[in-house]
Amino acid sequence: MAGRRGRDAGNGDRGWAAPLPVRRVERSPYAALPPDEWPLTVPAVAQVLREGLDLGRATVLAGENGSGKSTLLEAVAMAYGLSPEGGSTGARHSTRPSESALHEDLRLVRGAGASRWGYFLRAETMHGLFSYLEANPAGTRDTPASGPVEPTFHQLSHGESFLAMLNTRRFAGDGFFVLDEPEAGLSFTAQLALVGALAEALAEPGRQVLLATHSPVVASLPGARILQLDDTGLHEVAWEDLDVVDHYRRFLDAPERYLRHLH
Repeated sequence: MAGRRGRDAGNGDRGWAAPLPVRRVERSPYAALPPDEWPLTVPAVAQVLREGLDLGRATVLAGENGSGKSTLLEAVAMAYGLSPEGGSTGARHSTRPSESALHEDLRLVRGAGASRWGYFLRAETMHGLFSYLEANPAGTRDTPASGPVEPTFHQLSHGESFLAMLNTRRFAGDGFFVLDEPEAGLSFTAQLALVGALAEALAEPGRQVLLATHSPVVASLPGARILQLDDTGLHEVAWEDLDVVDHYRRFLDAPERYLRHLH
């Protein structure tokens, strides 16, 4: 059973029947990475290459550091044609290449007639991405939506800039939108605003979201399929069964249970 909260984020049957930019992630027939070397030694990565992974309108990856969330997310984004440091399908932003070659071992099954537009945002590279956007004012979808002039992202806080980015034309139409740990720098209320913005975006057919998070708030995205990654692989779970949800509940109920182990 998929992990779902509230009503599905769709626009009736028409919305959920719209073609997905990425229907499935599979192992490429030309895959060449050694199975005994990283990143294939990460259980979740090995499982995806072995069994494949079906993606829905919204898919959430959750798990501990090192479980493979960002590694998989980055590889899918790159296989789609997105820059590993963030940006659109046309972005060529790059500072210090550090990504794995996993994307070369993946094949994406795309929806017939679906949009080929996409955008990748990741918390750890947003400063560089914003500098790139300032230095390379673009046309078409990389311009702000009609209305106020696009803000200078570097003049905003991290959280403000992230939410402001979601209000530009980059996220205004159909496409594949990939977010890596978007909760970084966001307050509780800002995380709620992010979830609201994503749910509103998914109410339109033709949009698809794949995100990785440590936040129980962000993981509660309505209609999302939730996958928990651990040392045995990845597993579909309900939101309330996520380890991070259980830990937050226990900590808020009695912080001393956790804090006493720090000494």
